[in-house]
Amino acid sequence: MLSRSINRLSAPVTRAVQARNLSFDLSDTQREIQASTLKFAKEELAPVAAKYDESGEFPWDIVKKAHALGIMNPQIPEAYGGPGLSTVETALIVEALAYGCTGLQIAIMGPSLAIAPVYIAANEEQKKKYLGMLAAEPSIAAYCVTEPGAGSDVNGVKTTCEKKGDEYIINGSKCWITGGGHAKWFFVLARNSDADKKTPAGKAFTAFVVDGDTPGITRGKKEKMMGQRCSDTRTITFEDVRVPAKNVLGAPGSGFKVAMGAFDMTRPGVAAGALGIMWRALDESTKYAIERKAFGTQIANHQAVQFMLADMAINLELSRLVTYRSAADVDNKVRSSYFASIAKCFAADKANEAATNAVQIFGGNGFNCEYPVEKLMRDAKIYQIYEGTSQIQRMVIARQLITSFAQNGTARV
Repeated sequence: MLSRSINRLSAPVTRAVQARNLSFDLSDTQREIQASTLKFAKEELAPVAAKYDESGEFPWDIVKKAHALGIMNPQIPEAYGGPGLSTVETALIVEALAYGCTGLQIAIMGPSLAIAPVYIAANEEQKKKYLGMLAAEPSIAAYCVTEPGAGSDVNGVKTTCEKKGDEYIINGSKCWITGGGHAKWFFVLARNSDADKKTPAGKAFTAFVVDGDTPGITRGKKEKMMGQRCSDTRTITFEDVRVPAKNVLGAPGSGFKVAMGAFDMTRPGVAAGALGIMWRALDESTKYAIERKAFGTQIANHQAVQFMLADMAINLELSRLVTYRSAADVDNKVRSSYFASIAKCFAADKANEAATNAVQIFGGNGFNCEYPVEKLMRDAKIYQIYEGTSQIQRMVIARQLITSFAQNGTARV
């Protein structure tokens, strides 16, 4: 069972997937984690994926099962009650869960983005309380940064915080908040009330952990979305919300750095979700191509179909390499926006390509909701949008290339 695999990780484990030693092999424990999670995804997620896609209901029964197995929030350190898995191992879990259904995967793993800034900047007391809360029971946390007028441009955040005595008063609205309807606590980025337009982003914002039952918080209606429909996504409004100064994450004014640092930790996991879509698309397409006949033979024998299958496999394997590399960088304490952005961008783009090709291979059946690939196509699109659009990732990559060339005379980062 997966829980036994995770328990064995209480002792130090050699990380087999590390860029520095150029090993491309998973350890036996990592393979068992991946296989056990994939079994869970096939047996528990895939059979109910369509049901939750239609109803949009939050899958509490699935979330509770995942938490009991130790695959919800697996990166929470043992000191705070979690399994203490590495970023690579977490990516393996995300990939396998996403194979079953990315909507259900997000319901299970959605709190990871809120966890990251706490892990980065919280003091010991904050970590014990808020990470411990998630480790103890199957509960949700949410990352509140995006606003109606501030998506990719985080510097455009208008939500404000004003210090009064030993409290801060927060006012503003956040949108597209994953898990917002059920969050027991929120990570919130707010602009300091005394910061003007000339204040650098690195000094203009403060980060907070805000308890979900704090007076003044309003949770808007659940958004009806193209894909990942059982993911609970809402607008969260803060109206004169009083937050103790002890709930500031990091130093006052350093919130932008905290929020952006979280993305370097979590983008490998987002890329891993896209891997799951590619993996499922390839399996479903190959199975169908072998079963379906046209022009007197299985369509798998037609070169046009073979080329699409080959492209899916090529892009899946390449996406895995860079995703695991970016995850290994996090484990090795190497902050690499470069590889994290490459992984997120490439995997997201190729997941969309794979899902589109899967629908094409299925032909008319691919456009039918009775078959699984139309949902893959709907679910895939969000990977090019959330946690930094594919265009933003290209900007991050290009800036690092330019900086590297200016400093070292080469574009190799």
